[in-house]
Amino acid sequence: MEIISATEAILDLTADQSLQAIGEKIIAGERINEEEGLQLFEKGTLSFVGALANLVRERRHGDIVYFNRNFHIEPTNVCVFSCKFCSYSRLYAHKEEGWEMSMEQMLNIVKGYDGKPVTEVHIVGGVHPKMNLDFFADLLRKIKAHRPGLHIKGFTAVELDYMFRKAKMTIDEGMKYLHEAGLDSLPGGGAEIFHPEIRKQICEDKVDADGWLAIHEAAHKLGMHSNATLLYGHIEKYWHRIDHMKRLRDLQDRTGGFNTFIPLKFRNHDNEMSHVPEISVVEDMKMYAVSRLFMDNFPHLKAYWPMLGRQNAQLTLSFGVNDIDGTIDDSTKIYSMAGSEEQNPAMSTEELVALIKQVKRTAVERDTLYNVVKDYSTTDFDKAVDVSLN
Repeated sequence: MEIISATEAILDLTADQSLQAIGEKIIAGERINEEEGLQLFEKGTLSFVGALANLVRERRHGDIVYFNRNFHIEPTNVCVFSCKFCSYSRLYAHKEEGWEMSMEQMLNIVKGYDGKPVTEVHIVGGVHPKMNLDFFADLLRKIKAHRPGLHIKGFTAVELDYMFRKAKMTIDEGMKYLHEAGLDSLPGGGAEIFHPEIRKQICEDKVDADGWLAIHEAAHKLGMHSNATLLYGHIEKYWHRIDHMKRLRDLQDRTGGFNTFIPLKFRNHDNEMSHVPEISVVEDMKMYAVSRLFMDNFPHLKAYWPMLGRQNAQLTLSFGVNDIDGTIDDSTKIYSMAGSEEQNPAMSTEELVALIKQVKRTAVERDTLYNVVKDYSTTDFDKAVDVSLN
């Protein structure tokens, strides 16, 4: 009986010779170009791109799926910008419809986690003209004074661009100032779609692609890490996605500072793009699979479960994903307000571990920089091996 290798079986999933050639490159560990990435989107079946993505994922990470214990602070949803896809923000002119948290309120959120094994606070919100660079630098210092070991991941490039311009600081000066105040890393938000053709239609008034990339590059130069995102499934075409990912891949080649790539699904609830239908779960999985194949220099690919829903996030683990974010603890409203699957986004550690184990993966708790905190490979949750030195 003829024995067919796993890689041959993957190539047999398509009869298209050009796709088979792309598959051979990926299997050989070679980088694919923009045209080849576009072909995977346009011509590749979900079974083909998914099998390739799973192969790449398992070569890099085995059966490990990462998560972390984090909580969010969203200082305000009042914003000077008017992104058409956003269901979260309220224009500053209509700020009575939004919320604005005081310094004391935000510090009380941090103190509410005293004695709990969280490793990260994620700070992101609207762009409020009164919450300036000095205000947030003061917040960072006070958080670090209260809990020095808590990793602060904060502020999208959109927020930072506004802060720096208002403070009349260069990007390098502003990043250094916040880093010294206690900012440890940057989230990936605000990237949306880099191409100006789409950006002009959905978020014309905020920082452009070059500005977003420059802020992340400045952070990387300071030794800080960051994440990157892409908002997909609205008015963009496949080639816009490839263009976006290519710009990120190029910056990663230069700096190596990105930890994770996070595709974010457009949700059409209660925003100016509600007429645009949401794409299917099949298209979601293809987005994750092609991301894993094209973003070859990004170590991790994350599915943000509050946006996709628990079951769909679980499904992505067969399409290249090796991280499903954190426990969240019902502390973010960004996606629930947009009509995501999870209206109360909180999952206990036990629930996350069970979700991962159901698909025969090994759950590993990490910190923000992917250092292992706890390995849950044992069957009994209560007997999980704690490898933390804390």
